[in-house]
Amino acid sequence: MKDKKVLNISSEVVPYLPQTNQAINSFKIPKNINDHGGQTRIFMPRYGLINERRHQLHEVIRLSGMNLVINDVDMPLIIKVASIPKERMQVYFIDNEEYFKRRAILRDENQKLFEDNDERMIFFTKGVIETVKKLNWSPDIIHLHGWFTSLFPLYLNTYYKDEPIFAHSKIVTSVYAQDFEGVLSKQIHKKVAFDGISEDLIEPLKNATFENLEQLSLNFSDGYVMGDVETPNSFEKYSKDKEIPGLHYQESQNEDALVQFYTNHILK
Repeated sequence: MKDKKVLNISSEVVPYLPQTNQAINSFKIPKNINDHGGQTRIFMPRYGLINERRHQLHEVIRLSGMNLVINDVDMPLIIKVASIPKERMQVYFIDNEEYFKRRAILRDENQKLFEDNDERMIFFTKGVIETVKKLNWSPDIIHLHGWFTSLFPLYLNTYYKDEPIFAHSKIVTSVYAQDFEGVLSKQIHKKVAFDGISEDLIEPLKNATFENLEQLSLNFSDGYVMGDVETPNSFEKYSKDKEIPGLHYQESQNEDALVQFYTNHILK
């Protein structure tokens, strides 16, 4: 993995959010890559409950100031950055007052998913990609964590397919335990279709269940990792049918397993 560039994208990362399995993996995986001589960058949303002073976040003016069009509305993009203490890892935060100022992550005080999570997903997706372009940092691997990142492979292979900086990037999706029932949004299909993406590619978004979002991500991924012991078995079967190489949860607990998986199956 020496000098290989790995972009980690997640909705949760420790130490900025509570220690869920996803948040821990989103820290441990890039740390492991760094320890093996790779280069990593981490992207996550800048939720309002993240203490900017304690974690020493600061805005990067040269990266901020762009407007992203979300469902025909211009939304300003703000980029903040911090370094994880005692680690050589930078974390970039995608920020926007409308989408991320609220002091919550993806649910309200009644544990109900926010109605605008669909637009937040699109904004986060475009915000990360546009920022990586500005950084002129071409990742060898893009490792995605959780359903909130499930639009990335779709957008990279359609809306941003002609961007040379991602021309040789491989995508790995970590699938975690199902954490919502029903449909994320009845409008997400229409909002993604606004960006001119082919109807046949976004068919799963007409019924945006947890399973369909993750399967949409796997449709454009080069590999997958089972991030939880409770990850639904249907994803493993789906990935085998698609002939996508994968790493089982038990295997992934070995410290060097992911580096070997990257080297032997993703970068070969």
